Amino acid sequence: MSETGRTYEIQDVAALTGLTPERIRAWERRYAVIRPERQPNGYRAYTGAQVALLRAYAKLVGRGARIGDLVERDPADVVAEANAWAPDGTPLGALMGAIEALDRDTLESLIAQQLALRGLKRFADEIVGPLGEVIGDLWVLGRLPISAEHLASEVIVHALKAGLRHGRSRGPLVVCAGLPGERHEWGFLCTLARVHDNGWRIQYLGPDLPLREVVGAAWQLRPEAVALSVSDPETCAFSLDELLSFPASLPDGVTPVIGGRGIEGRAHVLTEVGFRLDFDAFGADRAAASFAH
Repeated sequence: MSETGRTYEIQDVAALTGLTPERIRAWERRYAVIRPERQPNGYRAYTGAQVALLRAYAKLVGRGARIGDLVERDPADVVAEANAWAPDGTPLGALMGAIEALDRDTLESLIAQQLALRGLKRFADEIVGPLGEVIGDLWVLGRLPISAEHLASEVIVHALKAGLRHGRSRGPLVVCAGLPGERHEWGFLCTLARVHDNGWRIQYLGPDLPLREVVGAAWQLRPEAVALSVSDPETCAFSLDELLSFPASLPDGVTPVIGGRGIEGRAHVLTEVGFRLDFDAFGADRAAASFAH
């Protein structure tokens, strides 16, 4: 989901919307679709609401709409229309209806159906990921109350955690946690669902965990890897000193992995002290090697 307080540079916006930087700039010049702020270095800085609107424009233009017509409409209506249409048959409309109505029973029933139908990995990729985009886009535009967002998080996170508990007994073990101050779980749990599908056993300790507790769990459980997540660069900065000494605190043979948008700008220093950064790739490679033996 989008974070209301942060801004995004144009390369980030391109990755989040599927638009090229050239097209974003052209739409800004010709149609004044949005007006990003300029950073001191001259780079464009886009808000979460602007990212949500550009993502909606991209979706609707891909379905045949004209950008010149879309910019004349209310942005919240554009985002709502873009997210109401699910060409692949996913039940996003029904899920959003239950979320907006604060209908927990219906939402839990729909989520349970989709998890059973698709399995954990496809549920994370095909339902949770797109649903998070919709909720985040509507929230930053003021079209979804915090109560609805909290209900969705409560139900979705519970379902993902339940799926991860059904681990594979033969696979390597990974201990996972969010950094101190980290509150966002959706993205990390979706990554863990993909790692779980590769055969790993997941021991998820939760978000906002002191790093000394993660180290203690690693010494007690002796996993193959320890995975950390952080979504906000400020949260990463707060724990940076501890992070730099974290790999050396682990038992021999335990690989530290860290991911999330919060490591932006610090990837080099984190790899220098021993962190791996791409948990999806690491998880697939190490699991394959483990099963080969």
